Amino acid sequence: MRTYGWPGLPQLRLAKPLGSARKLAVLTFVPVMLGVFPSLAEESGMWPAGSYMLSDELGDFVITAVGGSGTADDPLVVLEEFRSATPATLTIHNAIRRMPRLPGHGHLMVLYLRIDILNNSGHPWIEFEFELQEGRDRPSIFGDGLSFDQRNRSPEAIFSSAFSRFDRSFEPYDRLLFSGGQVDPLSTASFQFVITDFTPRWTFYLVQDPRIPSS
Repeated sequence: MRTYGWPGLPQLRLAKPLGSARKLAVLTFVPVMLGVFPSLAEESGMWPAGSYMLSDELGDFVITAVGGSGTADDPLVVLEEFRSATPATLTIHNAIRRMPRLPGHGHLMVLYLRIDILNNSGHPWIEFEFELQEGRDRPSIFGDGLSFDQRNRSPEAIFSSAFSRFDRSFEPYDRLLFSGGQVDPLSTASFQFVITDFTPRWTFYLVQDPRIPSS
């Protein structure tokens, strides 16, 4: 297990959540240009960033700011607040209809992501796990193309400010577990990693699971 960080993270320009009028304007324009399904216009709490829209619509946490575009030079950054130590799901809508094509690999989504989480749960966190899901509450298996950069056997973009170790699992689900540290109440932990998808979908999910001491 190894840990790395992204040196020289550029200054962020944080987005604002879409209000109803602005959301409708954006989501009327985006389907014409990028083919996003129109049902997004009825959802609340959408945060635009690059070619993505993020949402805390499934509850148990709140997004407080979003910035960046999701590239290696300009990672997508999400600021969140957890008010309980229960798993919470970040919904990610991908607005790109056609991904870059790599020779022999078809279309590919590569998302450089950093998540800064304020622990407002009242409990210390001794581990933190992320799980990717293509379908809500369904494990992402090895063959579905969605993963924490599973083709890269020596990932250099996985890092946490609070934990010294990480471990990736690809079967029977895609999970990334950070350990070897602690996030105290009212402290903020930063997590950085890469998500890839060789069969990109309009919407996928990132389950975020803080672990507290058993006693």
